[in-house]
Amino acid sequence: MRVIVVGATGNVGTAVVDALTKTPAVTSIVGMARRRPEQGLGGVDWLGADVREADLVSVFRGADAVVHLAWVFQPTHQPRETWRTNVDGTARVLHAVATAGVPALVYASSVGAYSPRKDDRPVTESWPTEGWPPAAYMAEKAYVERLLDIFERDNPDCRLVRMRPAFTFQYTSASEQRRLFAGPLLPNRLIRPGVLPVLPFPWGLRFQAVHSSDVGRAYAAAVTGTARGAFNLAAEPVIDRAAITRILRTRTVPVPPAAVKAALAVGWRLRLLPATPELFDAMMHLPLLDTTRARTELGWTPRVDAEEALTEVLNGFGDGAGSDTPPLARDAGGTLRYREFASGIGGHDPVDQLTRHAHH
Repeated sequence: MRVIVVGATGNVGTAVVDALTKTPAVTSIVGMARRRPEQGLGGVDWLGADVREADLVSVFRGADAVVHLAWVFQPTHQPRETWRTNVDGTARVLHAVATAGVPALVYASSVGAYSPRKDDRPVTESWPTEGWPPAAYMAEKAYVERLLDIFERDNPDCRLVRMRPAFTFQYTSASEQRRLFAGPLLPNRLIRPGVLPVLPFPWGLRFQAVHSSDVGRAYAAAVTGTARGAFNLAAEPVIDRAAITRILRTRTVPVPPAAVKAALAVGWRLRLLPATPELFDAMMHLPLLDTTRARTELGWTPRVDAEEALTEVLNGFGDGAGSDTPPLARDAGGTLRYREFASGIGGHDPVDQLTRHAHH
């Protein structure tokens, strides 16, 4: 079985590739990314290509499955640019899958695609996917769900799977996730469990988490199986204030979410933070996920619980952990994170700057 993984070098991409290399039915893996790694996993053919402009039809022809993970979070200050990759790029992937006659497509959606819910009853895959429109990430994920609806209608012979995972963590994703969401002003060691004496915590914030390796196994099961449709992926328990208190070994003080959002808004407008205040707002309104379908139809059960996954990435923050691919590189921000500051903190992804230097 020949599988092409689009966006194979990030947090989820590396986990999916790793899971596929351990899947006997998969005999050939092409790892595609716009920033090709200097050294790759054994058994993977690496291809440098950008979903916005590459000849995807010729890349996909002859594949038994395409896994589409390519997605950018930055530049947050230029939402038209993220739209070009995330929405227009996905539209090009869908067109190429149809034109090349690929029999299966597995797409990375997200809990962020779901509409809010007012209570904590977990939602199934039938819950509306209208996102949280003020946040670009959620709006883009929701828009792509509509593109997938059209693709599914027009290409009934292509088996389409939509993965909707909760927050996905692993030790080696720490540098990337700190860079994308917290920015260069956050000291690594401050987030290590047992360091903070007190932590302000927004009232009502709770979310789910899942380990990257478990997400990778779910993708591998979807690639080699016969399942269609959407699958929620999350581990127990739900991460709430009590869980954060335990994990960080600190004292948490409840604060109004509006106050947190106001502080984040100031930080974002002053270009001190890369993540928009609307993203925090969206987080406060995420529904919880019912994962029954993934467990029964994919035979999937997470091996790492949510607290362990979050603890792992927090330890990774403390250690400045990373990996060998450009997005996960621990030095992607440069010495003293100068590339992050030079990017305008949300103006562009510092990894692009690093990659340009590496090829000159």
